[in-house]
Amino acid sequence: MEDQQSRRTFLGTTAALVSGAVLGTNKLFGAPAIIRNLNKPNSLINGVQIGVITYSYREMPDQSAEATLQYVLDSGISAIELMGGPAESFAGAPKNMVDMRTIFPLMRKRRENQQLTEDEQKILAEADAQTKAYRAEVAKWRQSVSMAKFEQVRKMYNKAGVTIYGFKPDAFGMQNTDADIDYGMRAAKALGANQVTLEHPANDAHTQRLGKMAEKHGIRVGYHGHEQQTPTFWDTALAQSPGNALNFDLGHYIAAGQPDPLGLIRQKHDRIASMHIKDRQGPANGKGNLPWGQGDTPLKEALTLMRQQKYTFPATVELEYKVPEGSNPVAEVRKCVDFCRNILA
Repeated sequence: MEDQQSRRTFLGTTAALVSGAVLGTNKLFGAPAIIRNLNKPNSLINGVQIGVITYSYREMPDQSAEATLQYVLDSGISAIELMGGPAESFAGAPKNMVDMRTIFPLMRKRRENQQLTEDEQKILAEADAQTKAYRAEVAKWRQSVSMAKFEQVRKMYNKAGVTIYGFKPDAFGMQNTDADIDYGMRAAKALGANQVTLEHPANDAHTQRLGKMAEKHGIRVGYHGHEQQTPTFWDTALAQSPGNALNFDLGHYIAAGQPDPLGLIRQKHDRIASMHIKDRQGPANGKGNLPWGQGDTPLKEALTLMRQQKYTFPATVELEYKVPEGSNPVAEVRKCVDFCRNILA
């Protein structure tokens, strides 16, 4: 009876505090921390930061910074790798007229050397031409844009309980100027990120260039890989500069048929800026991208290793399996987070 009474008293007190928070002043003197963080996400699970790359929401119709933040919150995520689009559009970048929801799947087919139809080749060629013109327009815009807008994005996200640890704009390729790269790193710092990410360029001169510029900005460059990842894939870049790091993709590593991914994580953990997680099959099973728990990727073992060894780099959900009928990317990312939570809790 006393326990029931104590519970009623606690719930009553909590309800009163919540009511006060809604109706009264914003200064909740004496309110417990749980009230101050009410409705804020927390995907730091037993010391392991589960994040998401906002590419996971590429099929959602609204790609604005505000809508993207809502997708993240609805997924229960508290830290992210932010694609360039939402932040740059918020900062006033010229609008990209290419429908990336159509182009992303075709780009993946081309990257994986899958057969493209004539129509698909034509669509990609037109998109490439439009993208080239768009990049020139954006490069001009980047020369004068204020960092204040990126700071505003950081504040908006942080206020909602979301930190931005990575930034992935289209600013770090071999075709980009030093001014583009400098802009991208300054924008990342304004967003609160400690890393920028890009596809590994497979060019030693370029990774050296990026690493040295990262050192100047006090930030790291995380190089992402697909099925070209090997145990030595990043070694040259890592030797070139302490600014160079891994944006390791565990799922693609498995699809590439590489052995001992946990050994790679143990060996290079201090140079891993972030790790993408998905559930892919190995080559013997078709390399499919499957709902989590159905593939060959050792997600449980990798997350458990991170928890046991207290590795601090984030594990970034990248949603790439086909979204089931009746669902949407937000619901599927939430399932992925729950999958991680069940392992780590």
